[in-house]
Amino acid sequence: MPSSERARQLTLSSCQPPTDGKGRPFSLDGINPSDKPFGSDDKAADKAAVEALAIELDALQNLFYADRRFKLLVILQGMDTSGKDGTLRAVFSRMSPLGVHTVGWKAPTEPERARDYLWRIHQQVPAAGEIMVFNRSHYEDVLVPVVNGWITPGQASQRYAHINDFERMLAETGTIILKFMLHISLDEQRERLQERVDDPAKHWKFSMGDLEVRKQWDAYQKAYEALLGATSVPHAPWTVVPANSKTHRNLMIATVLRDALQSLSLRYPTGDPALTGLKIV
Repeated sequence: MPSSERARQLTLSSCQPPTDGKGRPFSLDGINPSDKPFGSDDKAADKAAVEALAIELDALQNLFYADRRFKLLVILQGMDTSGKDGTLRAVFSRMSPLGVHTVGWKAPTEPERARDYLWRIHQQVPAAGEIMVFNRSHYEDVLVPVVNGWITPGQASQRYAHINDFERMLAETGTIILKFMLHISLDEQRERLQERVDDPAKHWKFSMGDLEVRKQWDAYQKAYEALLGATSVPHAPWTVVPANSKTHRNLMIATVLRDALQSLSLRYPTGDPALTGLKIV
């Protein structure tokens, strides 16, 4: 393994909760949201690296789609303004819409609430050869109820177990699962929310409810720590992405995604032998 790749793996491991299944809360205090473990102090160079990775990912996605031995589920979680939409634009925009799909999860509808909370999720998981990106996910069905006191600690633990079993089933049937928690600071969120307030072109992104959720910041951080510890498992590990820098966020996620796709030894399917020597007239 080249030294640069070895260093990247060591850096990545420091941003991943243990996957031993013991469910110990993972402290977010150990990861500085302003750190740039995959980047540098040269913003222009990092942006160029993101663009180069996007081109590389486009080629890998084409091969992934043709290979059709695997499915890929990418989960983006984070507080408001953490950059889930921005990640989609920067990392996935060059990929073909034939093989890449996204879902932005909102509060469940009435028909969805009448069923188990994973019912709607299962309908959107990727098919063979597809990459599906969840902007928020089934993890909202633990985070929000926990923070608002709608479920007990025992019920939260039960949901963690449900999710682990659900994701294990996906993994055992060919789905690669990459889960990213976009980690920003309270001050960074304030600046980004203020930017939305000050720019009329961004008013559509802002809701007064965002301020109510902001008041629950500490409770959400605690809920995330419990969730990360309980649901980072070998078949579906979490990666905490220092995301105060938007460019670093994109660079880190694109790099992890590129490395994951390269590790699959993707190949084009064998062609029809009848094509050998065929002349089109």
